[in-house]
Amino acid sequence: MCKPGVLNRRLVGQVITRLENKGLKLVGLKLMQISPELAAQHYAEHKGKDFYDGLVSYITSAPVVAMVWQGDDCVTLVRKITGATKPSEAAPGTIRGDFCAHTNHNIIHASDSDESAAREIRLFFTEDELIDWNDESALWY
Repeated sequence: MCKPGVLNRRLVGQVITRLENKGLKLVGLKLMQISPELAAQHYAEHKGKDFYDGLVSYITSAPVVAMVWQGDDCVTLVRKITGATKPSEAAPGTIRGDFCAHTNHNIIHASDSDESAAREIRLFFTEDELIDWNDESALWY
């Protein structure tokens, strides 16, 4: 998910390009405004932590671009491309390493497991909003 900082800084295309360049297949894409209720569901595991209110406030402050990607070891690959959550630990060349300066305004969300990805996809997409298309270029990556 491209968070409000990506949209405000006009970086959505660069984020998508990095994921496409890796050979991942985009099967879901949605510009949306997250409600406080949806944000609470998304960040449920952080409820009660000192940074929770800031997370909800930030994710609901402007639109986001929710995305679903497919590929071999997709969760692992996306996590590597996005970089470490803490910007000071994110390697140059990663999305966070190149574009993010503050953890509390992290610019991208990437699921941390296949189980989290499945739960998060259900939060942001209906089944008919996902298109599993035949990717002829997949053989070249």
